[in-house]
Amino acid sequence: MTRAPVSGRLTTLRATPPPSTTSGFVASGFTASRFTASRFTVPGFVASRFTVPGFVASRFTGSGPAGGTTGSPRPSRRAVALAAAHAGGLLAGAALDAALGDPRRFHPVAGFGRAAAAWERRRYAPDRSAGARFAAVAVGVPVAVAVAATLATRDRPWVRAALTAATTWAVLGGTSLRREAATLAGALDAGNVPAARARLPHLCGRDPSTLDEAELARATVESVAENTSDAVVAPLAWGALFGLPGLVGYRAVNTLDAMVGHLSPRYRDFGTVSARLDDLANLGPSRATAALTVAVAAATGADPRGALRVWLRDGGRHPSPNAGQCEAATAGALGIRLGGRSVYHGRAEDRPVLGDGRPARPGDIQRATRLSGAVGAAALAMAVGHAAARPWRRALLARLLRDRVARGGLANRVARGGLANRVTRGGLANPAALRVLPDSAGPGGPANPVAPDGQVNRSRPGRVPTEGSRR
Repeated sequence: MTRAPVSGRLTTLRATPPPSTTSGFVASGFTASRFTASRFTVPGFVASRFTVPGFVASRFTGSGPAGGTTGSPRPSRRAVALAAAHAGGLLAGAALDAALGDPRRFHPVAGFGRAAAAWERRRYAPDRSAGARFAAVAVGVPVAVAVAATLATRDRPWVRAALTAATTWAVLGGTSLRREAATLAGALDAGNVPAARARLPHLCGRDPSTLDEAELARATVESVAENTSDAVVAPLAWGALFGLPGLVGYRAVNTLDAMVGHLSPRYRDFGTVSARLDDLANLGPSRATAALTVAVAAATGADPRGALRVWLRDGGRHPSPNAGQCEAATAGALGIRLGGRSVYHGRAEDRPVLGDGRPARPGDIQRATRLSGAVGAAALAMAVGHAAARPWRRALLARLLRDRVARGGLANRVARGGLANRVTRGGLANPAALRVLPDSAGPGGPANPVAPDGQVNRSRPGRVPTEGSRR
């Protein structure tokens, strides 16, 4: 800046920066340390508080302020390492399940079931409030343990990966599901109906004592379709979204539903909360399972168009908000009919028919297991990809937020009609005071609140004081 004499008085500013970059509000009487550009003007206030380089980047990418640069925010090494541990743990756990199936002894889910059963015996009462307290403790305790493990491994990616792999292996059940279905199909192919009836309780709670070959095949296909969501897609989805707490929490909810979520006389009221929690936890995964069934049907020799048509038409006819989605898509893909009369715990249910093909046969069980395996593989790929991309997804979100601010978001709102303009209109930063000042605007004049003796000039901005008003 340059200074030039004006009418023999001391110099005044010939050109001053705009109000948003000045060191203070010249006409306000406030010092530069109070209402300066670092607080209320757009470059200072917005950049230091709301822009991506300062606020968003430090929260979403872990990289801290970027000093207002225009480069894309990048995730920190720690965030990338934890994401790799998360994705690698899911993949390793699924590989363990594919190779080994469920543990034969000391299964963590079986241990949880025994502990939950003991708690249920102590807290049982034939009302919903008792069931709600039971579910809160039975789900809350393992989830709290999983949260503590997640926090304890924030700086130990390898430990996080190992815990995720072990937990994923424990909560997945796709391999055991397909093995049990194949065993039952083998018994039916051999004409051994009693042996097939003995295997059915390993898959579902249906009474097999009166079921013939066709009914056993139908029950098995329905169980494979529904449990593809419950035992594969849902735990992978919750694990991809929420890590260890998601894996543990979902499996706890699903186990409680299997224990007390049915309409027997003992659990009609007590198990209501557990059943509703399971319905809520499976709303998304069941529909994702149906969509994946349509997507992979052609790869397994099934009919994708039939799967889509029957899913959209019949998926909502089932009394369960979730099971019907998976069963309808499977029925359409295989070209068979599912649903009808079923007996559970001595109680008969007449369910709507799903699909418009022929009745199920023993050979359809193998087709259903192939379809289930393909759906599980697709769900695993999506879960691993989602977990691995988390830091980059958050960095992209940070960039989008930064661009939004730069192109007309918060910065423009503040500049056009927000705090800076309200302060300006109110007289704290009168733009007229920032022009080339006349002779009357020297020290102590209306545009300079500080008089030569250090006192504040309290005359109104814009008013030229008379000789009598100067003291």
